[in-house]
Parts: sequence; structure tokens; C-alpha cells
Amino acid sequence: MRFATVRKYALSLPEVTEQPHHECGSFRVRGRIFVTAPPDGGHIHVFIPEQHRDPALAVYSAFVEKLLWGGKAVGVRVTLANAEARAVKRLVRLAWQAKAPRALRAADEPSAPAFMGAPGRWRTGASSHPTRASKRRLPAGEVQRRGKS
Repeated sequence: MRFATVRKYALSLPEVTEQPHHECGSFRVRGRIFVTAPPDGGHIHVFIPEQHRDPALAVYSAFVEKLLWGGKAVGVRVTLANAEARAVKRLVRLAWQAKAPRALRAADEPSAPAFMGAPGRWRTGASSHPTRASKRRLPAGEVQRRGKS
């Protein structure tokens, strides 16, 4: 896989910018770095959450290794020459989802209808303001009734 393909894909994600980061390039969503690219062009550093890191290391061991920062695992290092494009795109998207704000992630999910809002949000009756409405969590599609039933 070539770095140009990674760049094109990363920049296709919502609100992504490419900026320098020390001696590396970086891809950011609203200022938060989710991928860095060392100047060698043969690797990328992908900052995926811990719950995705170990499975990625197991499944893609031919081109993914643990990325350590100060002795702590913070993501994965991908060797692009050996990498499968589909897998790298998946890792980049997971990193983007981990750093993007909830509202931006929800707007990008094609499976969530726009009128339902982000998954896990409070669904309330008359007012959507959290201090003015009941904070009782309702199942999707259920509407809070006013007054006595």
C-alpha cells in the first residue's frame, strides 16, 4: 500500500486536516491527532483504542506492531509495504472514530437516522434541554407522556 492512498482516505473522512507534527505529518479531526506519518513514508502510526489494538495485532501481525510512547502502548505502527489496503483503512477509521466528537461520529453513521440523534442520547418529552426535561432514559422510539396516564 502507498502512503498516497492512506492520505486520500484519511482526508476523505469528515473534518480531517493534515498538519505537521514535529518531524512527522499528522491527520487530525478538530485538532485531535489520530494518525501520524513519519518522514520515511514506509510507516504510519495509528492511534486506535485499546479494545481494538490487541485484535488488530493478532489479525494483522504481518504488517502491524504495537506502538509504544514512553513505555505505554498508544496505538499501532503499520508497515505500508506489507499492508492490506482494506485493513489499513479500517484501522484509520477506528482511530478517527476514537478522536472525533460524538456528534460528528453520529452524523457520519449512515445507519442512524438523523432524527434519532446519536446513539445513547437522552430522549425526553417537551424539552430537549437537559436541565428542563426529565432525565429518564427512554428506549428508542418511546415518547415521554405529560401528566398522569
